[in-house]
Amino acid sequence: MARKIAFIGAGSLEFTRELVRDILTFPALAGSTIALMDIHAERLAFAKSAVEKIVAAGNYPAKVIATDNRVEALKGADAVLCTILSGGVNVWRHDIEIPQKYGIDICVGDTRGPAGIFRALRTIPVMLDILKDVEDHCPEAVFLNYTNPMAMLCRAMQQQSKVKVTGLCHSVQGTAKMLAQWIGAPFQEITYLCAGINHMAWYLEYQWKGRDAYPLIREALQRPEIYNEEIVRNEMFQHLGYYTTESSGHSSEYNPWFRKRPDLIEKYCSPGTGWNPGHHAYILQEYLKAESTWRTDTQKWLESEEPVDLRRGLEYAAYILNATLGDGELYKFNGNVRNFGLVDNLPQGCCVEVPVLASPRGFEPIYVGPLPANVAIMTHAAASCEELAVQGGIAGDRDLIYQAIYFDPLTAAVLSLAEIRKMVDEMFMINKDWLPQFKIG
Repeated sequence: MARKIAFIGAGSLEFTRELVRDILTFPALAGSTIALMDIHAERLAFAKSAVEKIVAAGNYPAKVIATDNRVEALKGADAVLCTILSGGVNVWRHDIEIPQKYGIDICVGDTRGPAGIFRALRTIPVMLDILKDVEDHCPEAVFLNYTNPMAMLCRAMQQQSKVKVTGLCHSVQGTAKMLAQWIGAPFQEITYLCAGINHMAWYLEYQWKGRDAYPLIREALQRPEIYNEEIVRNEMFQHLGYYTTESSGHSSEYNPWFRKRPDLIEKYCSPGTGWNPGHHAYILQEYLKAESTWRTDTQKWLESEEPVDLRRGLEYAAYILNATLGDGELYKFNGNVRNFGLVDNLPQGCCVEVPVLASPRGFEPIYVGPLPANVAIMTHAAASCEELAVQGGIAGDRDLIYQAIYFDPLTAAVLSLAEIRKMVDEMFMINKDWLPQFKIG
């Protein structure tokens, strides 16, 4: 049975290419209809050409359609992959630049804190609107979200809709692979148990051939080239005893320890750290650079005579679709689901990132138990702030947004309550056209 797989936000070109490449490697999915949807006509055209090149290279019996009509893409879909960005750089750059005026130094700003929360407020209405279309045109579809802020968006969608939604992030398997390289272990010999919330999950167990590999990681950190690759995360590991899933640039924003003073930023964040340096506005600079090069980069790839690399990657999506829609092979992944009896010491009903089993029955989250007490403190606080922000975003309640940002660890380390409120008011005003759920003066 041929499946239909819809990509909403298909103009995220690199993501779309990689996900389609992976999906078509599974024989049960090789004949799927790939429905590409984006509101950016030029990006959509490039996405269609790229996917057609992959289909031709693999000699797959897949069909490719492209449309700017969301309903057309969703109608009859068996799966939906969402990779949208609500608003361009000129909208979300204020998430970083306004806090900077108040002394809040942000590197990425797409997950939590003032920047992540305002990205969520802009995106929640859009995601809920997409889900309404899913409910109307493909209510049984599997919905895989790749859009950030992952936890807050999934939390809102899972509260407001009965669609089978989970959120996917590559930081869990990506970090696990990085740690394996550090200790010289083949990745296929590594097993782990990882749980928490998106971008703040923890390897509760990390084993090589069934034996605890944390002592080997501690030993590896004695080498300067390893320590310097992920300074923030390595400091956290040395002090907290558990390794966290998201890169140092991201992780430095989620606590009060590294970005509250210029000297700390210089010491811990300015040096290159893993895949993203921790310097101010890193992601904004990367997006501005990408805006000027994506056409030529994509055209170069399309015109290249080099064979298309069809090897399957590590992203979860294709494996999940094969388990739920394809040959039914069970697949365990770390997904974003609501916390109903999964992690004992995180808020009931919040969005957690835990092991999930994918099968033809859908998604079955796996009970983890409590997080270790020390990492539970910061994880619970972050999840609680997300809960306030999501409820405020759905209800259009400004007070809940103030409160969510009052308790953000980095913001609270730098600003007083009155200063935070003033900053948030400024962020509301600059975003007023994107926040229909709020009454803004």
